[in-house]
Amino acid sequence: MPALAHKIGSLLFCPNCATLLNLPQDGEPVIVCEQCNHEEPATSYENIEITTRSHPEAFPSALRQKRKTQTKIHQGKVLPKVSEKCPVCGHLEAFYEEKQMRSADEGSTILYTCVSCKHGWRVNN
Repeated sequence: MPALAHKIGSLLFCPNCATLLNLPQDGEPVIVCEQCNHEEPATSYENIEITTRSHPEAFPSALRQKRKTQTKIHQGKVLPKVSEKCPVCGHLEAFYEEKQMRSADEGSTILYTCVSCKHGWRVNN
């Protein structure tokens, strides 16, 4: 009696050369190894129990991510006000904040936010 394929999980390997054997086609009585032409009975695939386990994070979902997301409430900064005309509504008062957005040898950028309409704009110094 010829040697039968080695089973690892749901996979069958040729007993002669250890090549992974293909699944049998419908009605095909034997599977022929592509490497050494060993003939494996198609019945070797019968009654193979397959158990699959997945880690919950293997399939990310937006709903699960929302459940894990922690929200941190930041206390709003108190920004100083300056007399600056809003380019959108014309209001004469705005909050301002100075940021160094370019290289250190260049001037800083002033970020303005209108007190009235909340429109934001910036001016490079």
